[in-house]
Amino acid sequence: MHKNKKHIAILGSTGSIGTQALEVIEANPDLFEVEVLTANRNGSLLIQQAIHYRPNAVVIVDEKQHQEVQQALSPYDIKVFAGKESLSQIVEMDSIDLVLTALVGYSGLKPTIQAIKAKKQIALANKETLVVAGALISKLCQENGVNILPVDSEHSAIFQCLVGEYNNKIEKIYLTASGGPFRGWTKDQLIGVSKEQALKHPNWEMGPKITIDSASLMNKGLEVIEAKWLFDLAPSQIDVVVHPQSIIHSVVQFEDGSMKAQMGLPDMKLPIQYALAYPNRIKSLFPRFNFVDYPELTFEKADQNTFRNLSLAYHALEKGGNAACVLNAANEVVVDAFLKDQLGFLEMSDVLENCMEKSTFVLNPDYQDLVSSDLESRALANEFIK
Repeated sequence: MHKNKKHIAILGSTGSIGTQALEVIEANPDLFEVEVLTANRNGSLLIQQAIHYRPNAVVIVDEKQHQEVQQALSPYDIKVFAGKESLSQIVEMDSIDLVLTALVGYSGLKPTIQAIKAKKQIALANKETLVVAGALISKLCQENGVNILPVDSEHSAIFQCLVGEYNNKIEKIYLTASGGPFRGWTKDQLIGVSKEQALKHPNWEMGPKITIDSASLMNKGLEVIEAKWLFDLAPSQIDVVVHPQSIIHSVVQFEDGSMKAQMGLPDMKLPIQYALAYPNRIKSLFPRFNFVDYPELTFEKADQNTFRNLSLAYHALEKGGNAACVLNAANEVVVDAFLKDQLGFLEMSDVLENCMEKSTFVLNPDYQDLVSSDLESRALANEFIK
């Protein structure tokens, strides 16, 4: 065994981020080794990945597929576990150096908490973890001496801009947004949009949940909340600017007025690789940005009146407590309903607003409060959808 290799656990290895992370690992076999792979329901892809990458262990969350995965992997000496609880236990394995949390939504929270308690470094591609439990996660990281390396392209950009600036105060950050497929549309135009239209993102290849969030600007709202916790900022220090070309991934403005931006072609492999290899930059064969191909980079204000999810996220951030947890839970329900044609595009914001008004407010939630808030908000959202 190569002593200096980083042993990596990928939670959510069959999703968009997970599969790209495996490509990064495969391109750098002398630096990284796959220790654990987990999947929610995609047992067949998990089996393929496990046979190819030979992890120490895998977890299939859907217990109905346990036997199938176990039988397929029995010739390879790979341990197979099943169920949600196994996700939280597996991250404590001694042999793991870094946990990449690439699960979708609220499901990423508990395993991330367990990984921090086990003092593992975290590469976080699951923004909902910090949205739901920012205060809790920040405190746990401090107590356990754990760093969170952001994988989101925007937060990775901010993080890269801050390297070497540890003692310098941030005046403001700008998170860039592509504006999604409906940039510049009016409310009237948005009334009848279909999920097919919403799933056509102009610049990024992502899973369905994040693609819909991107079209509704909720993704940017969640990123605003995540940025507050990652970089210890006040809501007034976080601005969103629409940048349709997705070349500038985000910007930091310092007290002296100087600004630093991180640029590159839209490719999630770059922030994934940066998080896995940190503090080193390693050679890549990704396509390179050429200024001449982009003679114009443009910027515009985000339209929070039409895309109300962004203003709801700022509202949740200012309110504090469990408000962002409530917003996130309701959003997972409405996106699912929209994808099943049970709800219109603009109606998603109406349901979110109702849930935020009607949910029980808790100013200093502990983990159990967050679990309860999540359940309550989902139940409320489902009632409003009926």
